[in-house]
Amino acid sequence: MKEINIKLYDFLNCISDAVDLVSPILSNHHQKVAYLSYRLAEQLNIPEDRKFSVFIAALLHDVGSLSIQERLEIIEREPDYINIHAFNGYRLFREFSFFENEAKIIKYHHLPWNYGEGKTFDGEEVSFECHIIHLADRVSARIDVNNVLFQLRDIRKYVQKNKDKLFEPNIVDALLALSQKEYIWLDLASQFPIKNLPKDIPTPMLNIDDIISLSSVIAQIVDFRSKSTARHTAGVAQTASKLAELAGMTPYECKMMLVAGYLHDLGKLVIDPNIIDKPNGLNEFEVSKMRSHTYYTYQLLNRVPQFDEIKKWAAYHHEKINGNGYPFHLKGDELPLGSRVMAVADVFTAITEDRPYRVGMRYENAVKLLMSMVDDGSLDGDIVKILIENYHDINKVRIEAQEKAAVQYNRFLTGKKEQSLHKQAI
Repeated sequence: MKEINIKLYDFLNCISDAVDLVSPILSNHHQKVAYLSYRLAEQLNIPEDRKFSVFIAALLHDVGSLSIQERLEIIEREPDYINIHAFNGYRLFREFSFFENEAKIIKYHHLPWNYGEGKTFDGEEVSFECHIIHLADRVSARIDVNNVLFQLRDIRKYVQKNKDKLFEPNIVDALLALSQKEYIWLDLASQFPIKNLPKDIPTPMLNIDDIISLSSVIAQIVDFRSKSTARHTAGVAQTASKLAELAGMTPYECKMMLVAGYLHDLGKLVIDPNIIDKPNGLNEFEVSKMRSHTYYTYQLLNRVPQFDEIKKWAAYHHEKINGNGYPFHLKGDELPLGSRVMAVADVFTAITEDRPYRVGMRYENAVKLLMSMVDDGSLDGDIVKILIENYHDINKVRIEAQEKAAVQYNRFLTGKKEQSLHKQAI
């Protein structure tokens, strides 16, 4: 199989689009902020490497807001000096080697200039790029795409009023200069603003190991919205990779399976966490909503051409051999081996993992349920047979992966608590 190398830029587009799915009201917010941040950096003659960093950080700046309410509050009002979602984003991305600088920019992207005091915070230097995104974010939140040119006078008044108070003066001047160029604002109000940026924006290439690393971060963005699923994706990814190995897939394909496992529930960002956390049966409306998540996973991963196989393995995990799955109702040979493996890994992980409202199934009951799903045509019998024959080894892999994910989740929650206490103290 041909090795996958993708542009970081393409993958980030997929992530930002996924986060914007949290609410239609927030459509394209990340793209708007990234576009305007890049244009401001251009106007300010910032060096190319820093221009790219501010663009990437802007494209990801709100990933730390894990609920619809948080996102709406961020858009609708000027956030407090210390905004927890910014620190969440910093913690999510700081361990990914490609994002060392960008994570620091995300961390303080809501810090006001405050007559120069915003150069530092709590003894730490705050980069100029943080203040570019702060201004771009606040202006983008005010954009009415129906008639943006009519708004320019009010936007100028807003930034001039807050010059030196909320916003760094030189960045305000750059914004005022850009406000004279109508095409900038028409670009900003378009459906996909960043498509109007130069096509030669330099971007690193990611190999499969880089993709695995970044995909594991994305899995945390999806899973950490809900206590009941905080460990789910890690278990599915590692189980699927081990099953793929036992089913005869190549070592490289097993790495691809790991990526597909980390991304298989990406579309759940469109699902209200209250539905995901509901301990009892879902009603008809909730079931309909839940059944859409694999469609969104497919469409989001479709944005990365090199993910053609990974997309199918990830997004077909609720399809069934008998054709009664969703959302595409594929059946039999229409489902590639990777998709069959993922379906078994997902069911196995879901029924054996402990959740806040119930204890996971033990061996006998889990095997009984899996075999019943083979009998009714839901799961591939050959894959289930492999799982049962290697049950304890595979379950060990799942448990270890989920224990590690639990540690990461608890560290994330501890960080949120610490930042909340710090916010109250100032």
